[in-house]
Parts: sequence; C-alpha cells; structure tokens
Amino acid sequence: MLPVFASGEMDFVNDVAPVLSRFDCNMSACHGKAEGQNGFKLSVFGNDPRADYEALTMAGRGRRVMASSPETSLLLLKSTAEIPHEGGPRLEKNSRAYQVMAEWIADGAKWEDESRATLTNLKIEPAQQILGYGARQPLKVIAKFSDGSSEDVTWLSVFHSNNVGLADVSENGVVTTGSITGQTAVMARYQGKVAVFQALIPRPEESEAKPFPERPVFNEIDKLVDENLRRLNLHPSTLAGDSDFLRRVFLDLLGRIPSADEARKFLADKNPDKRSKIVDSLLERPEFADFWALKWADLLRVDREKLGRRDAFAYYDWIRESVAENQPLDQFARSVLLAEGPLAENPAGHLYSVTKNPGETAATISQVFLGIRITCAVCHQHPYDQWTQQDYHGMRAFFQQVSTKSYGEDARAVVAYGKQTTKHPRTGEVVHPYPLGKTMPDEFEYSGADRRERLAEWMTGPENPWFARNLANRIWAHFLGRGLVEPIDDVRATNPASNPALLDLLTDHLTKNDFDAKALIRLITASRTYQLSSEPLPENEMDELNFARALFKRLPAEVLMDAVCDVTGVPEKFTGVPAGHRAIQLWDSQTQHYFLKLFGRPARTTPCECERATGASISQALHLMNSPNIQTKLAHQNGRLAALVQSQPNDSKLFEELYLTVYSRFPTAEETGYAAEYFSKKSDQRQKATEDLVWAMLNTMEFIFNH
Repeated sequence: MLPVFASGEMDFVNDVAPVLSRFDCNMSACHGKAEGQNGFKLSVFGNDPRADYEALTMAGRGRRVMASSPETSLLLLKSTAEIPHEGGPRLEKNSRAYQVMAEWIADGAKWEDESRATLTNLKIEPAQQILGYGARQPLKVIAKFSDGSSEDVTWLSVFHSNNVGLADVSENGVVTTGSITGQTAVMARYQGKVAVFQALIPRPEESEAKPFPERPVFNEIDKLVDENLRRLNLHPSTLAGDSDFLRRVFLDLLGRIPSADEARKFLADKNPDKRSKIVDSLLERPEFADFWALKWADLLRVDREKLGRRDAFAYYDWIRESVAENQPLDQFARSVLLAEGPLAENPAGHLYSVTKNPGETAATISQVFLGIRITCAVCHQHPYDQWTQQDYHGMRAFFQQVSTKSYGEDARAVVAYGKQTTKHPRTGEVVHPYPLGKTMPDEFEYSGADRRERLAEWMTGPENPWFARNLANRIWAHFLGRGLVEPIDDVRATNPASNPALLDLLTDHLTKNDFDAKALIRLITASRTYQLSSEPLPENEMDELNFARALFKRLPAEVLMDAVCDVTGVPEKFTGVPAGHRAIQLWDSQTQHYFLKLFGRPARTTPCECERATGASISQALHLMNSPNIQTKLAHQNGRLAALVQSQPNDSKLFEELYLTVYSRFPTAEETGYAAEYFSKKSDQRQKATEDLVWAMLNTMEFIFNH
C-alpha cells in the first residue's frame, strides 16, 4: 500500500514535473531532445509542462499510465528498468519519487490542483560556508509557498556547480571541495526557481604561518583585493619591474610591444610618477583606438560576409571613431540600440543587418551590453538562471518593429514603425515588450513610436543592475586576465562575482565618471593589483582566480603577428589591404591569413567573447618554430636585424638592443654570456647568429605571452 503524502492529492504540475527534472528525464540526452527517445518526447528542462502532461497521459493511446494498477504503468516499469529502458533505471522501486509517481497515477493523473499554494521563493541552507580542502557540505533546499508554508525539496532539486575543480556537487546536494583556493557557487533549481550556495575555500594554514606581507596600497582596488586574499590565506606577489610593467601596458592599451627606444627611455626615467604618465600618454595614441575598435568589432559582429565590404568598413570606422573620441559607453550603447535612418549616415545600425531576426538582435544586445545570455530561452527556460521563454520574447518584442529597408540605388536604412505584436510560440498568447528582470505589463501602447527608446532608457539608466557592471567587468577582465564574473558574458544570480565589493567599486567609478572608459582604465592600471609581478610565491603559486599575481595571457592573434613584424622590422602584407596596415587595424575578420586563423582570430558569427581562442597549442608552437614567413622576416636584407648587425659592431651592444626590442628589457649577465658563447662559434656568420638568437627569443613564453 503506497503512503499518502501530506500535500494531499498529487498533481502533475506540482509533484510529477519536478520528479522528471530531478531524475534527468527531460534532459537533452534523454527524452528532452528534439526527436525524443524511442517515441517518447518531453520538453527540454520541462519548459512546456502541458505538452509533457499530454505526452504521458494521452499520447500513445494513454498506455503510459494505468490508474487501475499504477505499478504496471509503463511509466513506472520503464523508469525502474523492470522492462528494458535504454536510459537504465532512473527510480528505485518504492523510493519517495516512485511513490509520488504511483500515487499520482492512482489519483487519476491529475493535471493541476489550482487550490494549492504556488511556489514563491527558493532558499538554500547554508547560503555560504568556509570550507577546507576535501571538505563535504550537505545542502538543504527550502521551497516557500504563497500561503506562507515551506517544504524541504532537496530531494527534488537539480544541482550544478560553477567550478567543479573548486567544488563539485552530488545529485543529492552534497558539496565536496577540491584542492584549489578560491570562491565558487553551487546552484539549486526547483520548479523554475534557483538558489545559490557560495563556498569560500581558503589555502590551508601552514605549521608556521607567514604573516600577510606588507604591500603598498595604491588605491581602493588594492584594499578590496587584499581583504579577499586575507580571507583566502593567499599572499600577493611583489610589484612587477619597470620592464614588465611597460610591456604589459603597451600590450593591454595599444595591442603592441614598445620599441627599444621607448623601453630604454622608460627604464632610464627616475620620475616616481612615470607609470601613471606612460598610461596617460598611451591612452591618447591612435593605436589605442585601433586596438579597442578591434575588440568592439568582434563583439558587435563587423562581418564583411554578411554586410559587404563597403558597409562592414563603414560599421568598423564608426566604432573606431567612437573609441578615438572617447565616447561615453552609455552613449555608445544607445547609438547602437537606437540606430535609425540611412545606414550611410548611421553606420551603427549595421548591427540590425548582421543579426537575422528580432530575437537574435535582442540576444546580441543582451549579451554584449548586459552580459546576459538569453539565447537558450528561445526554446526553454535557462537551466541555470531565471530567464523564461516569455522573458526572451519580451525582449524580442522591442525589436519586432525594426527592419532594414532598401531605397534608392544600392542604399539601405534602418526603420522602426508599426504595431507588430509578438506571440509566445508555444501558447500563442501576445507577449508585450518588457525588459529583463521586470514583469510583463498587462497592456502596452502599440503606437508608431519606437519601442527601443523605452529599452534604451532602462538599459543605460542608473537603476539598471547589469549594464554598468557588465562593462566594468569586461574592462577589468581585459587588464587582469579574467573577470570578477567569469565567463564575462554570463552574468546571472547563479554565477556571482568572486569579489562583489570590488565589482561594486568599479561599477560606481564608471557611472560616477559618466561612463568614461579611460577613467576606469586609469584606476585599474594605477592599482598595485594590476602592477603585480607574474612571479608566483609559495603562498599563491596554485592560485589563478583571485588576483594574487599577474596572469600570463597569450597574445591575441593580431597582436602577436604585429609583434613579430615589429621585432623584425618587416611589415606583413595582408590581402586586399594597402601596404603598411597592422594586423590590429584589420577591420575585416574574413581576410585570409593562416597565422591569424591558427592563433584564434574570431569569425564574428556570435557576440560571445569565447569566439576568440586564447589558448596555446602544439600547432601554434610548431608554426612559430618552422614558419617560412617568419624566417623570411628574420633574414630580410632590409629588416631590423640586418640593420642592427651593421650599426652595432659591438656584440654586447647588439645583444642589449635585441633584448630591448624583443623583451623590453636589458639582458642579464647570464643571457649575455650565452649569446656571446654562441656568437663566438659563428664568428664568420654574425648575421645568421643574430637571426638564430632572435628566432629563439620569439619562441619563448616571455615573448608569446603578456606577463
């Protein structure tokens, strides 16, 4: 005899649907995939409960449930694998989940008991905890209902860890930490609601604990980073030397390495403010606009294949001019969002040509400017966040009246007019425009006015919880190698910032300075945190998450190509581009170039930062070692190496010039000794010896990585 649960009569919405989600029946690897599995299909993550109910109770001539004999229902026989089931046993017979399903069938497989209280909130206990390496922490998930009641739904919740290396979580909600220091979050999902547990995992105390080192505090950033490091028992590295700092800011601000003369001048400068002064000077150089226009062109999808050469260049040129003029980021975003009229006069509107439909436009705007991914909500509720299909279509509705129209001869314009309505594809109900995180209004005035104006006002307004934070996080990630929220374009409640107070500080600074990107860059680069050495200490060598030291960052494809050209003094000639163009000035991501493709240049088919590959590979290493193109540059008779060999007859002076050119520093005595020994063996081939030395230097991590 099956027990009767305290909640009374079972229904599908409140009792059975959570069981299907908890035991993965509606996952894409099982019955939730597009074609279903063995004739039985459920909606992905249970986003369409009515369809799931009908699939269970009506499809297949209703053979899956049998009220007169629940135990013989195909649903239960399959889920317990009493008869063959490709997915294996999902439930144990007479388990709590099995009993819920059986009682629901026995009660007549009811759809929904509307008299039952609705779920209002989800709570996880504990909400946060400090855990050691290899620790275990059971979680408890509490559902709160509209009648004030609560229920332990841990057994029905779906759990997910943001970083399994830091902390994994079992299907029963038991968190187990690894042996990595940091902070991470574990999500619990139940009935479309989510709750988050945060784990702080400090480095274990040593038998003879060292005190937190005395380090200078340059600004508020350092105070907040140090507070976090103390909690984690991590020590910050020492300051980077002048040569490392110089190379770092050149690469981060301009996307290029400093020349030998620039390095020599900076290293000889005794002014205590020289670091802030070099940042100020770099911010005004044209290469700053080139480099940051490249970054924005990736995100805003300057795609020649979709736009054509003329329009793609005009789109890129508008982006570059906006960066060069230091246009406030909120105005920059509004220019893209509200673009209207002839594209020849409003090139920012080309985003509406490169995105295929209003939904894709909404998803692109959300991901680029809010850091929020809503694309998966096209089909189903986001598995790790709050966004529903209705939320997605509420954003889509803002762009439903926007289109690009042809006029005249070979001219196009962005237009926004009409009273187009947006309907939910599953229910057929009208979805009014409304921003993320808001409630859909009961009515919306469908006048000819441009709905995007309301969206722009909300998006760039002071109360928006995502816009400024997303931009601050993106800029921080560029300079520090990872975001406070990581991935940087996956902002959600279940992916909290590693240092919330620091993200608040950066956000406030950006907004109080009228969204001046350069002002935020000055703050970040002036911090000790940014200026730390990449050399690890025993107290932080295993940490890459908490900014205790500078992270190695592989040079982007275009930057690395330009660096090779700068060292050798031989520019690269790109197809269809006038001679003299640097790789970071290439507005066309489709320009054919093997090196750029190999080193991860993005195709710009999505607005995701992840399109740019930043990892290192064997293929890249082999190319740098064996590329005929690089060898030709090294041996070029009109190149920098040939000129230095002629102008520097003294080997020691030659070595000094080469090290300043390649590494932005002077060689050590040991390096000079090795080079001199090699040159003595090649005394009759000084040019070849120089080429060999520089070839070896180009193949080191010191050159390939920003450190």
